[in-house]
Amino acid sequence: MTRRPARPEGVSARTQARTSKRAPDGTPERMPATAPARTRATEARARLDGWFAARGWAPFAFQRTVWAAMARGESGLLHASTGTGKTLAAWFGALRHALVQPTAPGPQDPLRVLWITPMRALAADSQRALAEPLAALGIGWSVGLRTGDTAGAERQRQARRLPQALVTTPESLSLMLARPTVTRDLGGVRVVIVDEWHELIGSKRGVQVQLALARLRRFNPALIVWGLSATLGNLDHALDVLVPSGGPARRLVRGATPKALSVETLLPPTTERFPWGGHLGMRMRDAVAQRIDGAASTLVFTNTRAQAELWYQALLDARPDWAGTLALHHGSLDRAVRDWVEQGLRDGRLKAVVCTSSLDLGVDFSPVEQVLQIGSAKGVARLLQRAGRSGHSPGRVSRVTLVPTNAFELVEAAAARDAVRAGCI
Repeated sequence: MTRRPARPEGVSARTQARTSKRAPDGTPERMPATAPARTRATEARARLDGWFAARGWAPFAFQRTVWAAMARGESGLLHASTGTGKTLAAWFGALRHALVQPTAPGPQDPLRVLWITPMRALAADSQRALAEPLAALGIGWSVGLRTGDTAGAERQRQARRLPQALVTTPESLSLMLARPTVTRDLGGVRVVIVDEWHELIGSKRGVQVQLALARLRRFNPALIVWGLSATLGNLDHALDVLVPSGGPARRLVRGATPKALSVETLLPPTTERFPWGGHLGMRMRDAVAQRIDGAASTLVFTNTRAQAELWYQALLDARPDWAGTLALHHGSLDRAVRDWVEQGLRDGRLKAVVCTSSLDLGVDFSPVEQVLQIGSAKGVARLLQRAGRSGHSPGRVSRVTLVPTNAFELVEAAAARDAVRAGCI
């Protein structure tokens, strides 16, 4: 989002005053369901623009493009750099679509929006991000969460009444589609957002998503489906898999804002005695600790949970004074521990977190200044994704440092930097 004056672009002071009536508690009043379509569309745009303007921002052009496409009932794929506002583009498009509907949203509304995410950590973060603007926009929706971490009591509440927007995973959605109440529960879904589509498309979980979308289209042939990603190589193919041709109108939207990216390699003091094999990389421990010491907040990515455990203990042995500010995060840890670590990153209380792929997708930890990758990133797309965990906002530089664990990875690190510069994903 770019910085702009307080008044939304293209909205006069008279129009803004007329369309932004507020209730006694300061939130915008709900639009009458009987208002003409043009009036509802004008009000919807004013509310979205006003939300951005209140924060000193203005929407990017690609965000407006997505909003307009969703208002026309189009599906598509949004490909934009990490940290440039893909979530706001898709979510505000869904909200604008709801604001313009003939029946105003309310607490008795059926489930309207499904937000599919590949990871539980990303699901919890997405739920918070989606719920944050609702009150300011005067939309009386609730945002729920349905993953393997969801408590039994919450599942029972959802069995009685689902929220208007639900963040879920492919596995949980597949289970919901197998329930006898599926028509009642999911028959009212109008918009589906598939986050981090690149992570799903090449796997069995991607097939799960395709099958789920096919079933949802049986309930609603006009279903709007949008995929989000920052690291896709073949965009046309990714769009075809997500939204098959021959159905409703679809489009491919590319974010026009490039993201500054710094890729470095942490070299060993001497290469003569650097090992030719191995994957732990403990010879680089002191150099890694020194690099962590030079930043306020760092994510240290490893490729296995065992490697993460070993590096966490090794760094604590090297720097006992980091106890309490150095943390560990992977999928086998208790949910309460993972939640504590994620909140500590958001609050800037943690010096560093040693983690696996449990934190490499779409999670917004703005205080993180740099990312260290221990060993091979196993692909350019994953390297870019992990780099995007640092500098996660428009205008900031994303920084990733490759830490080779053997001599061959010195060559691989150089090849990865060349691929990033050439845009080969």
